[in-house]
Amino acid sequence: MEALTHSSYANELRARKQSAVCNERLEFLGDSVLSVVVSEYLFKHYKGLPEGELTRIRAALVQSGALASYARAVDLGSYLLLGNGEEKNRGRERQSTLENAFEALVAAIYIDAGAEGFARAEEFVLPIIKKQLEGEVVLRHLDAKTELQQLIQQAEGDFLEYAVIGESGPDHQKEFEVVAKLNSNIIGRGKGRSKREAEQNAAKEALKLFGEL
Repeated sequence: MEALTHSSYANELRARKQSAVCNERLEFLGDSVLSVVVSEYLFKHYKGLPEGELTRIRAALVQSGALASYARAVDLGSYLLLGNGEEKNRGRERQSTLENAFEALVAAIYIDAGAEGFARAEEFVLPIIKKQLEGEVVLRHLDAKTELQQLIQQAEGDFLEYAVIGESGPDHQKEFEVVAKLNSNIIGRGKGRSKREAEQNAAKEALKLFGEL
């Protein structure tokens, strides 16, 4: 129940003097459990890959968009407990909400299973992760920021940074515009419902500029 409780729902209950705990603390733990599950799987099954490549693949598998897709795969949004405002603003479909809930659910499985927590978390996570890994071409470009960073690091002295240049829309449905800069020169632009999503899209445009996409 805690894993499915969004902060908006918990806040409404507390306003009515009822006890409620949201899933934010579980989200913190779930992020770490996911990272270990994925890291161990990649380490065991991709023995020929160097550390840098393993890091890139792990980043792709646990980035925001991927986590939200895992949540959709198990229809997690349908089970969330949301406040009235969040419900009206289509919170069940919001990427950040789904991402956080998936991490919280992994943590809940880990905790509730006690001594077998890690094994049970693996049983839940790995079948979903493996489907993502099977889409090898898609996987290559899931984490565009990591790929762009590795490309830039090949030349000494180059500096990559991201900057928000615009925000639009109401608070519950904001859109961010970000530019990717290489040594102060703009090499990509991207928009998204979160800063992270906008940065990823800016990185993808930069990769296209360099002929990597």
